Amino acid sequence: MNVDPSLLQRLGRLELLARQAVEGFITGMHKSPFHGFSVEFAEHRLYNPGESTRHIDWKLYGRTDKLFVKRYEEETNLRCQLVLDCSSSMWYPAEVQPNGPDMNKLKFAIHSSAALMELFRRQRDAVGLSVFSEDLDAHIPAKSSAAHMRMIYHELERLLDSVGQRQKATSTVEALHQIAEASPRRSLVIVFSDLLDRGGDVDELMAALQHLRHNKHEVVLFHVLEDSTEMNFDFADRPTIFEDLETGEEVRLHPMEVRAAYRDRMANLRKELEIRCAQYRIDWVDVDIASGVFPVLSAYLVKRAKLRSSRF
Repeated sequence: MNVDPSLLQRLGRLELLARQAVEGFITGMHKSPFHGFSVEFAEHRLYNPGESTRHIDWKLYGRTDKLFVKRYEEETNLRCQLVLDCSSSMWYPAEVQPNGPDMNKLKFAIHSSAALMELFRRQRDAVGLSVFSEDLDAHIPAKSSAAHMRMIYHELERLLDSVGQRQKATSTVEALHQIAEASPRRSLVIVFSDLLDRGGDVDELMAALQHLRHNKHEVVLFHVLEDSTEMNFDFADRPTIFEDLETGEEVRLHPMEVRAAYRDRMANLRKELEIRCAQYRIDWVDVDIASGVFPVLSAYLVKRAKLRSSRF
């Protein structure tokens, strides 16, 4: 790719890549897939015979014996909080594998966040960034100024440079509770995580996500994994030493002896997350990083835009 050095110096490589990518997968999308996520009740008006009954206020009809329709007012600008898991498990795979993805999970999350931020920037939306591992490492509230956006790009670049560190544990549940408390205004919260907490308690995770929903936030959860090994356990059938990236612990085993049980457990986890998120109206996105950042994002945005069009 031939890049103008002055442009690269002014924007930074991550921002430049994000701008080029957004040009590609947003072109032709007539409505934003995000505007309208937070619709607020504005007023009542009398129902006109022949129009849709979808928004009739039946409770008010019961009190007044008259048909009124609820009118809503869409927010013209939204607030988005990007939330990145930067624990050591997100740095997997540490090395590019033959026929595998050319990036790890954290790089996938960073590049995805940069592309989404560029989309929001073009819509003059406010964007913030939260980064967590075993603690909430950084929380930048949402703003829309150019200087603020540049600061977030700088933080994402810093995270890219940090890839390769070891033994940073995960505390997704605690971090999400802290983010819910630190985000008082209604926002779109987009989380990128492999959800590989050492505790692995789905009930506690759902309680943390519900905390965000209780505070009127819309939640999108990108469940980021490398499917061939993390879901299917497709390792060579020979004795292998596996290392926990977050603790440094090692275990020696033969993949063939545990593959079936491992696959069943991961499939059950994925299914439970899908069902529970649907139950609590959390937008769960199943991600295999081998699919690539922009195919994953564009497919999700197109799907979201279609769903939104069907609602309004």
